[in-house]
Amino acid sequence: MADLKTIGIGVLINIVLTIILTIIMFPLFFLGPVIGGFISTYIAQDTSKYYTKNQIPGALKGAITGIIDGLIIGIILISGFGIISTFIGYIFTQIGPITGTLTLITGLLITFISIIIGGVLGAIGGVIGFSAREKGVLLN
Repeated sequence: MADLKTIGIGVLINIVLTIILTIIMFPLFFLGPVIGGFISTYIAQDTSKYYTKNQIPGALKGAITGIIDGLIIGIILISGFGIISTFIGYIFTQIGPITGTLTLITGLLITFISIIIGGVLGAIGGVIGFSAREKGVLLN
């Protein structure tokens, strides 16, 4: 079973970096899931018993951090879209329900896409972190 503390740390790093990099420069948002997956796998204590060439534990741990990150960022986006939808509904009372429905569908689509992208990029970061841990890179 994956270590929940390291996954939690990876998710927090993942969310913070993804949000900051999305605000600062959107094309760099993908570094959040990769770094989060890397950190969650690299700091894990259970990687020492996997000294085989099997990368699956690292990919799994990184993918879990990416999926949780995608879900949380999606929820944040849906709640933000809800505020925008309410504001538009107040301004244009005739098209409020249509706008709200389209906004919700858009938010769910973005959430689904962010879960997939976060999971894949987190798995890549997990494999990189597992390899770095296995080879002793960055260790004292």
